[in-house]
Amino acid sequence: MNLPLHIAAAGLVTAVGLDAASACAAMRGRLDGFAETRFMGGDGNWLIGAPVPLPRNWIGMRRLAHLAAGALSDVMQGKGDAAAGTPLLLCLAEEGRPGRPIPDPAAFARLLAEILALPAAPSVHVIAHGRPSGFVALQRARRMIAGGAAQVMILGVDSYLTARSIAHYLDHARLMAPGIADGFVPGEAAAAVLCRAGVGPLRLTGLGLAREVAHAHNTLGEDGAPLPLRGDGMTEAYRQALTEANVDLAHVEYRISDLIGEQYFFKQAALASLRLERGRTPFQDLWSPAESLGNIGAAVVPAMLAMALAASRKAYAPGSPVLIEGSGDDGACGACVLHEVRPADRRAPA
Repeated sequence: MNLPLHIAAAGLVTAVGLDAASACAAMRGRLDGFAETRFMGGDGNWLIGAPVPLPRNWIGMRRLAHLAAGALSDVMQGKGDAAAGTPLLLCLAEEGRPGRPIPDPAAFARLLAEILALPAAPSVHVIAHGRPSGFVALQRARRMIAGGAAQVMILGVDSYLTARSIAHYLDHARLMAPGIADGFVPGEAAAAVLCRAGVGPLRLTGLGLAREVAHAHNTLGEDGAPLPLRGDGMTEAYRQALTEANVDLAHVEYRISDLIGEQYFFKQAALASLRLERGRTPFQDLWSPAESLGNIGAAVVPAMLAMALAASRKAYAPGSPVLIEGSGDDGACGACVLHEVRPADRRAPA
């Protein structure tokens, strides 16, 4: 059932901008925030990452709280009612990930309330599935709105720029560095989107969640060899979202994907397209925030929603609808379809 949910506003704190307007403009211009970090790579040189330029060198959970507070403040600008009594769906790194930057969500919520000068910590619902967390949050948000909530805030915050994360992914040769092309650039970011039942610039028309058995780095085949990738999980997520939106992939105008740089995820997106797209001749653009921000983990789905919202508002989107996709290392896959909601005076004559 297609429950009503509109994306009303977005906020971003990233390596290329400390608000949604500047960050989306920078990503549209293909700028990046890649710079030397305080971590040393395997070759003895400083590791390249995408750190957020903050006025003070906060570390640990307090740093992430300041990122999140900035994103929420960006959303609430001109919308003073956005925080009061609004449920907060907090998207975090998956449990068990080495170097998980927010081990205590309750303490994080208290820090957030302190920084924002809120009278009490917000009502927080934690969704800890890493990069695909935002799709689970969208599913939960529209159920909450269908249940009577006027609005719901989705906040994603994550960082791969922690000592344990860097050590782990260096040991597994997954960080992009000299001699390692099949890797990702570690980043950090916070992204927030305000979802409402009323009319907004973008309407969620389809949502799909699935799981890929042959996930990245799996050893489920014979003798511990990885299973061959067929793209079953992402194909099913696409199919669910497109079916609910009553549109086929050939008529999606553009896509936004969390392609972090590793070839597995490019293959997965290509396989899903090959298995579902029929009869399309025009070019279908593919955007990815990782080109500018690196791997930002659980913040990526709200960041992609912010990109789509800015493109719609500034009228540089290739068209409508847009399909947003993402997946995690454990095989969790998600996709959603959003249509622009145009005022009546902007609609083309029949």
